[in-house]
Amino acid sequence: MTQLNEYTGTFELEFERPLTKLERQINELEQQNDPSQSAIGLDPNVDLGTEIRKLRQSHTAMLKKIYKNLPPANVVQVARHPNRPQTIDYINAFVKDFTELHGDRAYGDDRAMLCGFGRIGPHKALVLGHNKGKDTKDKINANFGMPHPEGYRKALRCMKLAEKYGLPVVTFIDTPGAYPGIQAEERGQAEAIALNLQEMARLKTPIVSVVIGEGGSGGALGIAVADRVAMLQYAWYSVISPEGCAAILWKQATPENNAEAAEALKLTAKDNLGLGTINDIIEEPLGSAYRRPGMMADKLEQYLVGALRDLKRFKTENLLEKRYTRLREIGELTEA
Repeated sequence: MTQLNEYTGTFELEFERPLTKLERQINELEQQNDPSQSAIGLDPNVDLGTEIRKLRQSHTAMLKKIYKNLPPANVVQVARHPNRPQTIDYINAFVKDFTELHGDRAYGDDRAMLCGFGRIGPHKALVLGHNKGKDTKDKINANFGMPHPEGYRKALRCMKLAEKYGLPVVTFIDTPGAYPGIQAEERGQAEAIALNLQEMARLKTPIVSVVIGEGGSGGALGIAVADRVAMLQYAWYSVISPEGCAAILWKQATPENNAEAAEALKLTAKDNLGLGTINDIIEEPLGSAYRRPGMMADKLEQYLVGALRDLKRFKTENLLEKRYTRLREIGELTEA
């Protein structure tokens, strides 16, 4: 298993600045004590002096306080953190023998969508998900995680292969939305997503989807029709981004408008669970996934192994019936 490195970057979220100041103080003291120690040093069991221990305790307490009731606007920022683990990180961490498949057999290979077969625990499965890219070149090649129609067609082609061989499907959702450019529309963006919704609803194999970061509109739904849908604790999932909503409603996407839109959209994992659009919330390590990516990968792997084990127990006809019932119940209203 590939180990994900702990966060040691310098990117700062505005609401985390007090934490960053403490981390710098801890780092400076550790370097004085032992230059080989980690930059952030969050393990309270390591004895690096009384002052360092006190700073670590203060850091942990501050983390708990800040993340206890994180406002939706801040959840969006955490979900977009450049060091947050992506689909490729989780694949490298726990998907064994991963073999990537390329191309939609109609136009080309969209690097914004990764697809391939591998093993998660004891389960052979098709694993697919959005790819945002790591460095600048990679981000451009992956179109910053916004798939074109060929990306969704590639995903469907691979899902049909999984159905043919009786293998379950696991999808990782992390996109601000499908690419809205003219060329994408000319090649049938809306049709490609709509076809995925239709075919995933009746795919004769178990499907598990997890929103690991951003879950933006149809771009997310194109690979999110599943028997079990989960969200990481600090991911977001909504019909539109807060900025897009603010631009439509108030004609201006200011920080204040964005925060109000984020609140109204009910886009957090807790909100989505209450609305019935997801089934489970996967708790993140203290301070979110980007601080402890290895721990997050372990939690996600455990969830997927359990979900696949449970879903494999159902006969195909029962699985499809339960999936249909679940989808029909989303957005159901009852009048008094």
